Amino acid sequence: MIFTKHSNAFRWIIIIASFAIVSLILWKTYEFFQHFKDEERTKMENWSLAQNDFINSDNTVNLGLTLQILNSNKTTPMLVINEDGSLVSFNNINETKIKDSLYVKKLILKFKEENKPIPVKLGNSVVSTIYYGNSPLLNKLKYYPLALLLIVFLFGAVIFFFYSSNKNATQNKLWSGMAKETAHQIGTPLSSLIGWTEILKTENVNPDYIIEIEKDVDRLQTITERFSKIGSLPTLEEADIIKETIESYDYLKARSSKLIEFDLIIPEGEIPVNLNKQLYSWTIENLVKNAIDAMKGRGKLTVEISQLEDNVKVSVTDTGKGISKKNYNKIFEPGFTTKKRGWGLGLSLTKRIIEDFHNGKIKVLESVKGRGSTIQISLKRLH
Repeated sequence: MIFTKHSNAFRWIIIIASFAIVSLILWKTYEFFQHFKDEERTKMENWSLAQNDFINSDNTVNLGLTLQILNSNKTTPMLVINEDGSLVSFNNINETKIKDSLYVKKLILKFKEENKPIPVKLGNSVVSTIYYGNSPLLNKLKYYPLALLLIVFLFGAVIFFFYSSNKNATQNKLWSGMAKETAHQIGTPLSSLIGWTEILKTENVNPDYIIEIEKDVDRLQTITERFSKIGSLPTLEEADIIKETIESYDYLKARSSKLIEFDLIIPEGEIPVNLNKQLYSWTIENLVKNAIDAMKGRGKLTVEISQLEDNVKVSVTDTGKGISKKNYNKIFEPGFTTKKRGWGLGLSLTKRIIEDFHNGKIKVLESVKGRGSTIQISLKRLH
């Protein structure tokens, strides 16, 4: 998916419209909450009026309606407290807890925060006060906006990951297309070079020159195969990882600075794994070149192969500047580089080769600033 100017505008329209809808829902929820709270207030005021009528009445008055109102409260927790602080009655509160005077005091403070107390009068004097809290339904409704916001947040996260994954897929498709096109473009002059090499063999040319030209042509063919395989799903075949590592190691050692001390630590025998040889050699090459760059062309570089019961580990260790812990994962991201003229593609390609194509793992095993780093590849071995 390529984000054009119009698609970006459409995306922002959707985001703004979604924000407006959510804001409207939250506002209406708040209005409903306040309306419901006012209804409970009216109900409790009617209850207090019924209490007044009950206190001020004599035995000749029919109290049927008054008692019906007094008994109608089935949900709202409430306390009726005398002026001297003693408890007169309560509704919808745990009978066991209400015996604790400290609990009653805490409940009064809580109810005062939630709702304004209602006085009960006998004539012109206040004889008691009604403290009431929010009903269970009102308390649940109070948390509804938070639940809605959580849903909106999760929805936004899903959208973000959707766009992010689509963008990454687009970038991967672009890199794959560029790799394939590069392989195609190199193929044409490469064919000509092979033809010219054959012609030179028939001429009176120093054979050593032709040998060196053929080495470079072989190198170009290897690069072409690598880019061709990056642009499509490569095939894996059973291979000895020790043999393939040694070949890449020897090639790089012969073409590196003499100021680099190379060390190869390998077990005896063979370790069979599923490999694409061209891409694996590219991986080793990228790791070794990055290690040499980290040491600025001077230091010790160690390539070590170790095997476990199910896995084989290939570690490349240098004595360079090291990697800060916060960059352990970033170094494998496309475009991340600490070099002034770097593209930040070597390690990202390496990660793709190992994890996407070989179902392996690659990570910074350890690193100490100023002392060096170890990057480790893990592949499943064949039994």
